Amino acid sequence: MAGSNYEFRIRGRLSDPVLARFDTLEPDATRVDTILHGPIRDQAALHGIIEQVQSLGLELVEVRRLPE
Repeated sequence: MAGSNYEFRIRGRLSDPVLARFDTLEPDATRVDTILHGPIRDQAALHGIIEQVQSLGLELVEVRRLPE
């Protein structure tokens, strides 16, 4: 799992201050969701992103590992 790329789909369009909290991930916005994607170094970092989404009160729709 070391260095795998992941995608996090979050319900709604995130504001710039909220996006800044995910500084290691690249954002893409769709009409209804925000997609954050980038490398995640290990399982602890993956869980850290998920906890950060929860602590901000955001709705996590999907997490997926991207193909190499």
